[in-house]
This record gives sequence, C-alpha cells and structure tokens, in this order.
Amino acid sequence: MDPNTFPTKGNLILAKNSLALSRQGFELMDKKRNILIREMMELIDQAKDIQTQIDQTFRTAYAALQKANMEIGIAFVQQIAYTVPVEDSIRIKTRSVMGTEIPLVEYDARSNVPTYAYYSTKMSLDQAKAAFERVKELSIRLSMIENAAIRLAANIKKTQKRANALKNITIPKYEALTKEIQNALEEKEREEFTRLKVIKRMKMSS
Repeated sequence: MDPNTFPTKGNLILAKNSLALSRQGFELMDKKRNILIREMMELIDQAKDIQTQIDQTFRTAYAALQKANMEIGIAFVQQIAYTVPVEDSIRIKTRSVMGTEIPLVEYDARSNVPTYAYYSTKMSLDQAKAAFERVKELSIRLSMIENAAIRLAANIKKTQKRANALKNITIPKYEALTKEIQNALEEKEREEFTRLKVIKRMKMSS
C-alpha cells in the first residue's frame, strides 16, 4: 500500500498540494492548446491564400511561356532553361512557439538574375521568368507554413492528450484521495472526541 494514502494530516497536505498542482497543470495545458490552435488556424488561412496566389501565378507563367515559345521558338527557350542555375541559397532556421520548433525558410532573391541576353529574347520570356520566380518564392513560403502547421497539429494532439490525462485521471484521483483522507481524519477526530468524553464521564463518576 502506498504510504502517501495513509490518513494522516501530512498526507492530506500532500494530496491537496498535488491536486492544486494538477489543476494548475491542466489550466496551463488548456491555455497552451488554445494558443497552438489559434496559431495553426492562422497558418491554415495563410496557406490557402498562398495556394490561390500560386495557382494564379502559374497560369500567368505558363501563358507567358507559351507566348515565348511561339515568338522565339521552343528549342531556344529550352537552351535558355538549361542555363538556369540550381537553387542552393535556401537556408532553414527555426523559431519556437510554445515549445514547438517552427521552420523559417530563407533564400537569396538576388540570385534571380537573368542568364540570357535581353537583345536575343522577347518580353514574354522575361514575364515567364518573373512569374516562375514568384511561384518559387510562394512555394518556399507555402512549404514553410505547411510544415509549421503539421508540427503544431502534432503538438496540439500531445497537449490535448496530457490535458485529458490530468482532467480525467490525475485530478479525480487526487480529489478522491483528499476526500478519503479528510473523511478518515474526521472519523478519527469523532472517535477521539467520543473516547475523551467517555474518559471524562468515568472520572467524574469515580
């Protein structure tokens, strides 16, 4: 048997302290969960907005590319495409939101200089390049937001699980223990009081 469940005043104080800590822990977990949910909902709204922008920019980019293919030829556009360098300026950092590591993706937009001569191309190619660069920038932002939302969702689930354990298991356990010890101590006090009355009566009658 757990000695902390014996009906003593010391154990009653311990049980009350544990109950208070459990209730405080539940409140903190609940607040954390609400903050994380609010943060995640904001990210979801941002992701929807960026996805809409990507769809619109893709349409603009492909229309401009199609026009460039017709004006300067598909073969020439392909040659220019091979000169585009691989994107290697992306850097990933993190920030913390209530203990959740959120990725921060950065990249060097200055590296987007044209790799072809303006005199040998048409404006449609410049428009296509600018639109595809915009798609790249938006895709980087979208990947960052979606990754952050996934991490927040995992933390929300974990926080909810802990809050439920406190609410449904730990708090009721210490509430029952506190009540049980209190009742036992009160019963002991009543017995002691009755015993003292009997002793007093016996002394008076002797």
